[in-house]
Amino acid sequence: MPRGVSDISGLRNARSMHSTGKRSIPRVASSAYLDLYMLQKEKERLEKEDAILEKRKAAIQKRLDDINKETEILNASEEKEKGRQADREEVTEEESQEKRWKKISLSY
Repeated sequence: MPRGVSDISGLRNARSMHSTGKRSIPRVASSAYLDLYMLQKEKERLEKEDAILEKRKAAIQKRLDDINKETEILNASEEKEKGRQADREEVTEEESQEKRWKKISLSY
């Protein structure tokens, strides 16, 4: 299965030249507005991503809780069924002894 950029461990946290603040040309006073704008956009993007991750985590936790509840219910019903089968086996053994076929010989 092909792997995407998001599948490579640690790659999402790699810092680019822009995020480290390194520049090949010294800063000029007018670039502060551009830097403020870029930082604001990055902040908005990260806040949005954080909200999405919180919703996703809540959905995952809810599904895990549902799975745990369903597992408990199925385990309980399985235990009850095993108890019923044990009771039935005792009854069927008694019935089978009572209902044995009577054999008689026929002559033609």
